[in-house]
Amino acid sequence: MSKPSSFSLRGRKALVAIKDERDASIVRRQFERLGIEIVTWEPGANIDCRPDVTLIDDEFLPLTSSAQRTSFGRSPVIALLGTETPSRLKLVLDLDPASFLVKPLRSAGIYAALVLAFERGERTSELKQQVLKLEQRLRSRRVVLAAVLQVMHTHALAEPAAFALIRRAAMEQRKTIEELSAEITAKGSLPRATG
Repeated sequence: MSKPSSFSLRGRKALVAIKDERDASIVRRQFERLGIEIVTWEPGANIDCRPDVTLIDDEFLPLTSSAQRTSFGRSPVIALLGTETPSRLKLVLDLDPASFLVKPLRSAGIYAALVLAFERGERTSELKQQVLKLEQRLRSRRVVLAAVLQVMHTHALAEPAAFALIRRAAMEQRKTIEELSAEITAKGSLPRATG
């Protein structure tokens, strides 16, 4: 399944927390035009949906509940800024917003803020996946090093030759170097190729 385009907003769901009714009506009107479903949130209420984006008024900050902070952190956040004081901006930055809008709101800029938020959210998700993958490879590096040392010792090979032997055996067995290295350290020797 392909990911939805950041420019295509129809069918998405937004959690909206806006204090001023005038600003809220502008957002509702624009979201209706864009085909975005709105779920309204009031402070103290539970968040029982999984929104694609969250718009939160800076007047609702700070969020007192850790559950609220977690819920707001699951999707890209667009902060609605009324004042630019350092203390208010710090509260907004704690939400790690993907985009922002300046109050009083106007129709112009809402679509751009949404597209930027979705795009940043997607990029952030991809980067988190890459970091997890690299952390896993870093953890498995010890196993690979132990296997290389074991092959060096048992076959009287230099490090590059031992690693090349493990790499070749992994390719022949259609395994990752990390998987084969774990087998080598567990069994004490290179496993024989099957097939």
